[in-house]
Amino acid sequence: MEVKSENTLLLSNYEVYSLLKELQSSEKGGKKMRKLQKHLATISYETIKYLEKTPCSQQDAQLVRAFLTAVQPFRLTKAEKLQLLNQRPTTAVEIQLLIEESEERLSEQEIEQLLTIVATTLPGSEPSEQDMEQS
Repeated sequence: MEVKSENTLLLSNYEVYSLLKELQSSEKGGKKMRKLQKHLATISYETIKYLEKTPCSQQDAQLVRAFLTAVQPFRLTKAEKLQLLNQRPTTAVEIQLLIEESEERLSEQEIEQLLTIVATTLPGSEPSEQDMEQS
């Protein structure tokens, strides 16, 4: 996974997960870590542990591209696409919470189409409450 710009503010959970997994595997080369790097390693480990329990761990770059292509006709902002990708909404209410002024911008049919796109292009099930409590 390659970050296109170091100044990019918005990353999907999948991108964060991929980058941290790469960082984790490159650090296993046996190099001594400085104190700050140890903190980074802890943060990375805990973040990966959490993200492994979310649907992003089942995504890949091809699925993300397919999702972004499928939602293109809806004229969503980058932030809204990111929210849909990360949150994987399953109800119209969730869509309304994630998309600003969705009542004015989207018809009921378009909301249903978005829900279908999310369900068919993005794998993964929602983590159970028990999984979330254990993290």
